[in-house]
Amino acid sequence: MKVLVVGTGAVGAAVAAVAKRRSFFERMTFADLDPARPAAVVERDGDDRFAAAQVDAGDRDALVALLRETEADAVLNAADPRFNPPILEAAFEYGCTYLDMAMTLSGPGVLLGQEELDAHEKWQERGLLALAGIGVEPGLADVFARYAADHLFDEIDEVGVRDGADLVVEGYDFAPTFSIWTTIEECLNPPLVWEKERGFYTTEAFSEPELFEFPEGIGVIECVNVEHEEVVLVPREIDCRRVTFKYGLGAEFIDVLRTLHKLGLDSTEPVRVRGVDVAPRDLVAAALPDPATLGDRMRGKTCAGTLVTGKRKDGGEGAVYLYHVADNERTMREYGHQAVVLQTALNPVVALELLSAGTWAGTGVLGPETFPADPFLDLLADYGEPHGMVEGDPRRT
Repeated sequence: MKVLVVGTGAVGAAVAAVAKRRSFFERMTFADLDPARPAAVVERDGDDRFAAAQVDAGDRDALVALLRETEADAVLNAADPRFNPPILEAAFEYGCTYLDMAMTLSGPGVLLGQEELDAHEKWQERGLLALAGIGVEPGLADVFARYAADHLFDEIDEVGVRDGADLVVEGYDFAPTFSIWTTIEECLNPPLVWEKERGFYTTEAFSEPELFEFPEGIGVIECVNVEHEEVVLVPREIDCRRVTFKYGLGAEFIDVLRTLHKLGLDSTEPVRVRGVDVAPRDLVAAALPDPATLGDRMRGKTCAGTLVTGKRKDGGEGAVYLYHVADNERTMREYGHQAVVLQTALNPVVALELLSAGTWAGTGVLGPETFPADPFLDLLADYGEPHGMVEGDPRRT
């Protein structure tokens, strides 16, 4: 398999650290608008299967040309979700498999990921696969939902994705551990909920707070509703009554996000500043430290997982939380990347290996919950990253 990775920021660089341990690919080319980024990845990871290239992720023609030049069998979109449409279109025009870790953005009257899902039939007719949302959330969280539906439950009441961490960044009053641009998009958009009898609906930002006890010493964290792709993807394939996503943001982070919104600093519309057009959100992102550079200052763990409730196959009502924890000390030691970005980067590499082997196969625009979960979780464990499972409901009153 020959792979083109578009976007060599924190997650794109972590993809290299994961992939270099595996033998399934022949060539992996890392591309970015800033040529220094992919060049640094190739130099740092020292794998002769790696190559560097320059490309504008917003230029479809340039992307098609690079796909042809690299003879890519698959393109992994590790760029900002704003660039999903041109990368998706370039993959379709060239004729290769497409993967991303976040779907096309929502808007007035537009569902999160709808632009990608609307392309399903044409991808299916062409015999091509676009694997949407194959990071950790969405991605591994969807795989957990598939596993629970296949092995643990006869009837599912709720699939509730829950994310929390006890990470601390030393030396900063405020330093997000993931892209602040994407975090603003997710957290300030109206949260999305799906119910079988009601369909999709939105709530107020940071709604329905609940206390959730995360495993492996992370502890109890207040989680709130956030817009996320699993709510869109999971009901397409898994029979359940409700799908939610809640994120353990913490009171300080919520206050910061609310202040940014109040001041209009979450806007993506450019404003004129001394003769230069600048989007306020881009300014915020530029003013904060790059999450990729924070690993040495971070300590703690991050947990991504899926809580499933309903009628168990072994009888009676019950709940199970399937999860993956990444310890920053370990990810820095073993991979050289901080826990949040490493946890995200693991899953598209696992998916690429399954696709390369033909273990996962399909056509159209599909989410991870479409495919059998067991091969994915088995391979994740082979990567040295096994998942965990907590019996019972970790929500606390």
